[in-house]
Amino acid sequence: MIKITLPDGSIKTFEGPITAMDVAKSISDGLARNTISAVVNGNQVEVTTPITQDATVQLLTWNDDLGKKAFWHSSAHLLAQSILEFYPDAKLTIGPAIENGFYYDVDFGNESLSEKDFEKIEKKMLENARKDATFNLYSVSKADALKQYADNPYKTELISNLQDGEITFCTHDNFTDLCRGGHIPSTGIVKAVKILNAAGAYWRGNENNPQLTRVYGISFPKQKELTEYLEKLEEAKRRDHRKLGKELGIFAFSEKVGAGLPLWLPKGTALRKKLENFLSAAQKKAGYEFVMTPHIGNVELYKTSGHFQKYGADSFQPIKTPNEGEEYMLKPMNCPHHCEIYKIGQWSYRDLPKRYAEFGTVYRYEQSGELHGLTRVRCFTQDDAHLFCTPDQLLKEFEGVIDLVLYVFGSLGFKDFVTQVSLRDPDNKEKYIGTDENWDKAEKAIIQAAANKGLKTVVEYGEAAFYGPKLDFMVKDALGRKWQLGTIQVDYNLPERFDLHYIGSDGEKHRPVMIHRAPFGSMERFIAILLENTAGDFPLWLAPDQYIILPISEKYTDYAKKVSQLLENNDISGLIDERNEKTGKKIRDAEINKYPFMLIVGENEEQAGTVSVRRRGEGDLGSMSIEDFVAYFKKEADTGFEFGKTPA
Repeated sequence: MIKITLPDGSIKTFEGPITAMDVAKSISDGLARNTISAVVNGNQVEVTTPITQDATVQLLTWNDDLGKKAFWHSSAHLLAQSILEFYPDAKLTIGPAIENGFYYDVDFGNESLSEKDFEKIEKKMLENARKDATFNLYSVSKADALKQYADNPYKTELISNLQDGEITFCTHDNFTDLCRGGHIPSTGIVKAVKILNAAGAYWRGNENNPQLTRVYGISFPKQKELTEYLEKLEEAKRRDHRKLGKELGIFAFSEKVGAGLPLWLPKGTALRKKLENFLSAAQKKAGYEFVMTPHIGNVELYKTSGHFQKYGADSFQPIKTPNEGEEYMLKPMNCPHHCEIYKIGQWSYRDLPKRYAEFGTVYRYEQSGELHGLTRVRCFTQDDAHLFCTPDQLLKEFEGVIDLVLYVFGSLGFKDFVTQVSLRDPDNKEKYIGTDENWDKAEKAIIQAAANKGLKTVVEYGEAAFYGPKLDFMVKDALGRKWQLGTIQVDYNLPERFDLHYIGSDGEKHRPVMIHRAPFGSMERFIAILLENTAGDFPLWLAPDQYIILPISEKYTDYAKKVSQLLENNDISGLIDERNEKTGKKIRDAEINKYPFMLIVGENEEQAGTVSVRRRGEGDLGSMSIEDFVAYFKKEADTGFEFGKTPA
């Protein structure tokens, strides 16, 4: 007899061997119809995989992330099968599921794939799907696997790195592929498909390897879901921060300056400054001290921290100086510099915690194919801070940083987020520095602090920083995509590597604990997500230009300047449209450029000392005195959040 433990803790007993599908059928026919994959003892498998001993089983449907992964991985097989029917000489490489859909990397040889070919492949995929062919996974010897792919150097390379006895193929219909498994029961479940894009990709991400064609697709069990997804994609194009950034004059790129190095235009700079001032004010209340560090550092600094060993390959190459053997690097992280600032002082336990904050710019040499607007750049500014505290202060300090992150998110309207406890990969500890004891203490502190603040958390193994575990804030944007923005990290290791200490109450030297934190994450990514989340309609308090004054003719420009000065005196920023254009055109242009308020001034307004107020998206609000408009603006711009206080 086999005991099966389900996620709710209940146990069902079966006469073995059985499969996950047998478990589903024992619960209900409806569940069995919807079960498309399963997790057995922590491993995702087919629903037909035999279970021969006691096991934990999770049944997966389309509504589960892992269910979608199996669905999309299986759809990648359908894509590869259909491509080979049109391009029989093409060489297949890999075809994984991704966050939204799947891709397959293909070497088309002398042929090519273009957008005009997408429709015929989609039709062929659906035609093959309707055969309702079963996915069958089976083991193959290494010798037979190599023989099968004798004419495919990509598959041969993959097989050569596998051990005999761990190689499996998957067959459906007339198609066979090298595959580790994790498929849906049959192709018939796939009812709707779309080829989204085809782009160049180097084999194994190495630009010294052959360039392949990466064919992206997505599939669904219902046509309605594909239609909704494509509508969401159109909305994503409308909200694309690269498009909005250009239209609104936020940022730009220049080939002469260099790929991945953003140029901040006046409006974008104003936006950044407002974000910096907003966070600086909260940090000042929370007892942070502000520091500044150079953009470069001696290579030895980053060897001490471990960043050179961990990030050296992804950094800009060291800068050689005229002195023999002396090398500097563009800094990949701010934390080594802050460790050195701490080390300059002599601290007692009474002086701690020390909280150093900096909007520090760092540099990473991202591959050109991975650069994407502001979300993936080679130069970015972190709203960085490092807290040095005693072990007894750790929990309180960590909870204080959580409060700061929640204040930032609340003020900016980010309500849909998950807090992720990012831990080490237990099977690959050599990726990390430090002792198991220090890692255990750090992980327990994060979990305890999150629980004390009432945060619902998910645990992800393998997502920790190399020096310590993290609490990551995964924000969902307006289109349902997840982004890691805020992060808080506990670090026992860098204080050891930099030999940091404080004098305890016993008069002896002790190691401080270090907290790394960045509520925004990086200014670049944060502004990109903010642009897409708001579609350029920023929160009123944050808008780079909060008003535009529209004189109905040049006779009223002087009055417009007087109004503008009064508003600027009240910390309300904006500009005057002095163009010789009709008022209607000025209003239309102001709407397109997303100015929150349009203040129209003419003879009546000048005589009465008022402005005629229009609000973007709402229309005419009537005539107001300058004082009334200021009061109205301040009320509308108030987020209801004040750091250190719970909003009413």
